[in-house]
Amino acid sequence: MQIYTPDEIASMLKISKHTVYEMIKRGDLAAFKVGNKMRIEESEFERYKASMSANPVKAQESKAAGQHSLQLAGSHDFLVEQLVKYIASEGTGLSITPSYIGSLEGLMMLYRGSADIAAVHLLDPASQQYNLPFIRQLFVHEPITVMRLASRDQGLIVAKGNPKNITGVKDLARSDVTIINRQKGAGTRFLLDSFLAGEKLEPAAVNGYENEEWTHLGAAAHISRGSADAAFGIRCAASQLGLDFIPLTKEQFDLVFRWTPGNKDALIHLIDLIQLTNFKDSIADLDGYDAEEFGKIIYGNHLSEA
Repeated sequence: MQIYTPDEIASMLKISKHTVYEMIKRGDLAAFKVGNKMRIEESEFERYKASMSANPVKAQESKAAGQHSLQLAGSHDFLVEQLVKYIASEGTGLSITPSYIGSLEGLMMLYRGSADIAAVHLLDPASQQYNLPFIRQLFVHEPITVMRLASRDQGLIVAKGNPKNITGVKDLARSDVTIINRQKGAGTRFLLDSFLAGEKLEPAAVNGYENEEWTHLGAAAHISRGSADAAFGIRCAASQLGLDFIPLTKEQFDLVFRWTPGNKDALIHLIDLIQLTNFKDSIADLDGYDAEEFGKIIYGNHLSEA
């Protein structure tokens, strides 16, 4: 199979190399590292071209129809990917532009007013609660609503058959084990750090701790290729690549909506689409997700103003 460099992708798409790296950073284009160099598989490049081929037409149609565009920033998640595709394919009058930059950065973009929605799964070590401790600290005056999207199985992704016999986080400190980590600010990295602290392990004791990937699938691909032995991630990523999974915890994944006069109608429409349509059926196709609280509003301030 052909393997491309970012320079080659940039040349074929007639865009700058910087734009290619931004696409990789956002999770739009999956890549892997060889040493310190990024590489893209031919099949991934073809998938990206196919997914983008209709975009120019859709963009013109959206403008003509007065379509509302919402900006989503935060954690990479397969259910969020499904939501973006569902909104685009159902003629809803909405579009969502995702930027997969990690839970913490997503919240900060929302706080700065650079996004309408944040996708988050941040564990607060002190309270052992997800998301709300961070949200309450940041959004004191800004009108927001927090919706529970799903719970997800998090744990260790390892090669098929678990050849290194990895059983838990303590094994990540073994000299014969190398991990691939998620980027700084990612909720999964927060969770790994919490587990390392629980085992009284320093990050420096873990081979590969500084090696970063931006998406769950990107991290799992390292295990599939044999360039890492383990990754902290979600069950769904392991299942998609036929890898083994060691469950360690169930986490809460939420959407945070920040209300403004400009996005109010679009957000109301989006919440209706999530809660009242058959979108929930998407979860049945994703391994490791629990839809028990799907669509539940778990927190809101200034809701009367929204």
